[in-house]
Amino acid sequence: MTHAHTGPDMAYLERTLLEMLAIPCPTGFTDGVVRYVAEHLDAMGVPYELTRRGTIRATLKGKRPSPDRAIAAHLDTIGAMVRGIKDNGRLELSPIGHWSSRFAEGSRVSIFGDNGCMRGSVLPLMASGHAFNEGVDSLPVNWDTVELRIDAHTTSRAETLELGINVGDFVAFDPLPEFTENGYISSRHLDNKAGAAILLTAIKQVVDRGELLAVDCHPIFTITEETGTGSAGALPWDVSEFVGVDIAPSAPGQSTHERCVTLCMQDSGGPYDYHLTRHLLSLCQRDEIPVRRDLFRYYHSDAESAIRSGTDTRIALIGFGTDATHGYERTHRDSLEALTRLLVAYVYSPPMFEHDERTDPPLENFHGQLSPGTVTGNETVLPPLEEVFASEAHETEHHSHKKD
Repeated sequence: MTHAHTGPDMAYLERTLLEMLAIPCPTGFTDGVVRYVAEHLDAMGVPYELTRRGTIRATLKGKRPSPDRAIAAHLDTIGAMVRGIKDNGRLELSPIGHWSSRFAEGSRVSIFGDNGCMRGSVLPLMASGHAFNEGVDSLPVNWDTVELRIDAHTTSRAETLELGINVGDFVAFDPLPEFTENGYISSRHLDNKAGAAILLTAIKQVVDRGELLAVDCHPIFTITEETGTGSAGALPWDVSEFVGVDIAPSAPGQSTHERCVTLCMQDSGGPYDYHLTRHLLSLCQRDEIPVRRDLFRYYHSDAESAIRSGTDTRIALIGFGTDATHGYERTHRDSLEALTRLLVAYVYSPPMFEHDERTDPPLENFHGQLSPGTVTGNETVLPPLEEVFASEAHETEHHSHKKD
């Protein structure tokens, strides 16, 4: 039976996503997007606190304060930083986050220097076919073979410095969003602004409904996921369940689909919590939410950083299916809607285990994976070694008699 629910406000989600895409925020340059999310929480009357660097920890009240839950989405994106100023006035770049220069070539960008924002383009060192002919196809793909051309008069290192541009300045790449009538959404930086918009939309639905959750839930917006730390140190200490919301790569060899929720069973940090993962799967089955299970071999997330930080918390990872992650990304509104529905269903569901607020939970919490009868034994019984050796001795004696 389908559980009755009110669908998410997709107009709010899409508007929020588009507004967030307009805010440049590579890791380390996230103040603007932090202010944006905080203003939305203020408008909804949701209390929150800020860490020193800008991670947002909000609170949705439940019928009981513990064991707490947390759901995280990161606000930072991939980008670049000025690594050097060349003799011709152009800029060398170092990536922020792990991504290929292949997707940087041809991009329009903003450079944030001492005198404000300037515009430019990222180009291969051989950018003109008229000048280099087939040589334009001979360059290897790496960050040493691209340069940033500034839209200002500069032909030397000294002139670029006079513009107020220096080593260490942030470079943000234009998102180039397009929302099509058939539901596809293409843009850079859906990772993870779409996830953050999903989480804000789920919060709005909970606030609009006006019903207390099963237990307190902490929506968390992190700012350093792309460089590996993310939610490390960001979780309240009594959180017993933690769900990361992030992008899910759809590609050959993956089961992720652009119009479904993805339940990540394992990524670079290892398997996720058995019980929490299956609880989320059961909610998808109950509410007929389209879901795929997948494993990601080259993938990091807020959920993974929480595991690596040693947090004693049940952790799961869910995502919206996306093609060409860390490139020119594409998802579908069906996936965003389905993931929002899952988050709302999750925060209203009872806690996984009643006693998870304790640091010494009862042994009963650990009986769900393996019970008598769940493992079948080998039907071929090995003979005892005594019989094996006795058989070898008998064969040796038999051959000895034949020689005599």
